[in-house]
Formats: sequence, C-alpha cells, structure tokens
Amino acid sequence: MEQYFSATQKMEREVMFPSLLRGVFPQQEGAAPAAESRTDLYERYQLLKAIKPMVEKGLASVADQSPSGADADVDTSSDSNEAEDAQLEERLSHHLTGLQQVLTHLTRDTNALTRRYSQILEQISPSEGQPSW
Repeated sequence: MEQYFSATQKMEREVMFPSLLRGVFPQQEGAAPAAESRTDLYERYQLLKAIKPMVEKGLASVADQSPSGADADVDTSSDSNEAEDAQLEERLSHHLTGLQQVLTHLTRDTNALTRRYSQILEQISPSEGQPSW
C-alpha cells in the first residue's frame, strides 16, 4: 500500500505537463496487455489520477467503521459462527490477495509512466552543457 501511495505522489510531483504524454504509448518492457495497447500514457495518467482518491476514500471508510455494531448479534450458535468465521477469513484472504495484485499492478504502471515522462523531458530539454539563454 505504501509503495502505491509513494509511486502516485512521485508521479504527481514529477508530471508537471501531462499533455506531453498524449500520443505516447507504453514501451515494450512495461507494456500492458494487447487490449490496452491503444491507450496512450495521457489516458493512463488520467486513469491513475482518478483511481487514487477512490483508494484513499476506500481506506478512510474502512478506518471509520467501528466494530461495535458487528458484535450486536452474539446469541447465535457457536458452530455456525465458527463456520461463518472460517468463510469470512477465506473471503477476506481472497479479497486482500486481489487488492494486493491490483495495487502492485497500479504501482508498476505508475512507476513506468513516471519513468517514461522523465525520458520525454530529457529528450526535449536542452543538454546541461549548453547555456539556457
């Protein structure tokens, strides 16, 4: 999770002119599956920016929920509770694994986009040896 937030913060700091990403497609090393290959880096940037608040909001809503409401129905039988608990643990594990995979993918895409943006800037900026005046 921290890697994802770190990557998105770095992207937001470094990508000052997102329009430079228009018409630029992912390089082969970090290329997306063929279905997404028609998406340029500008569209990906917009998508990554749109996803970040959703992730943050999702985390905040989980943190705001109090567990006290879940303990109200303690009267049920212990056998069914144990079965439900096992099922809940399995479902939670499944969803956390999925979340981890999605965040890893988003982090990889964000880092690749930031690297590519830096490469574009290096290509269009004057070399350090020449005066800028």
